[in-house]
Amino acid sequence: MNLLSKISSLLLFILCCTPNWTIGQTSESTYNLVDIYKATKQNYDSAKMITPLNTDDIKYNEDIVYKKTRYKKLELDVYCPSKKPKKLMPAVILVHGGGWLTGQKENQRVMAQHLAQNGFVGVSIAYSLSLEARYPAAVFDVKDAVRWVRKNAKKYKINPNQIAVMGADSGGLLATLAGVTSHLKIFSTDDEPSDKIQAVINIDGIVSFVHQNAPAENSMASIWLNGSRNKNENAWKEASPLQYVGEHTPPILFINGSNPEINAGKSDMTTLLKIFQTYTETRTIPNAPPAFWLMDPWFDTTLNYSVDFLNKVFGQS
Repeated sequence: MNLLSKISSLLLFILCCTPNWTIGQTSESTYNLVDIYKATKQNYDSAKMITPLNTDDIKYNEDIVYKKTRYKKLELDVYCPSKKPKKLMPAVILVHGGGWLTGQKENQRVMAQHLAQNGFVGVSIAYSLSLEARYPAAVFDVKDAVRWVRKNAKKYKINPNQIAVMGADSGGLLATLAGVTSHLKIFSTDDEPSDKIQAVINIDGIVSFVHQNAPAENSMASIWLNGSRNKNENAWKEASPLQYVGEHTPPILFINGSNPEINAGKSDMTTLLKIFQTYTETRTIPNAPPAFWLMDPWFDTTLNYSVDFLNKVFGQS
């Protein structure tokens, strides 16, 4: 069994061995930086922990409520450069992974802080997990986080026309889905301000549940999508970003690991983006472990690819 399968099995084991779980409860703590590092270190000797920054170069604004759901208050963290900017800054909203079942915004704090050091406003968000609310609740949460950032753009010196969403693992799908559907009614509530996204960074996230090269079974997706692919194929198709690529799709950076199942459909998506003359990049990190973006030495590579892409798209350099 490979490491990705081990991590997936561990998450499901935790769920199955906790019989009192019901919708409305959370499993955030089961997928955190320490546990991910310990699991990875067993197979990758080069893995090192990443640690939050503690510097006067960054303004720290943490645990801000951006949305109240039926089950909980959803919070986000905002990290800004301390130095007064010469012009309004792009914002990057970070969406954590965890198979839609687990995870926490704190997993993306370090990346958000490093983005702030590079001239961006990093915003790490929490969202509704599968045990709290099933699909499509998390999609709307991401879009509401975009609206919150746009609404508070003046306060944080953000350019409201330069908002990117960076998602990792299951968060990569959420970021991409939010990016390709901002002009469509399917996930729209017509709320103001706009949920439009100007750039997407997909870090090892799925782009299609129904592509011919995608696995027929995905246990965590089955929980999130209210049934297996055979039982609820419409939801599996509807939640696939590849279905919506068009002239309104924003620039996308794909940072991939080496798992072919996760990469299913990405070459098709980049082909479509090029047909619509939408800027796109694909970067592959060979021999990287699952959740590589949460550990050194792969964290730095992920950060550098992301900053270079954002600078190109937003004309920062």
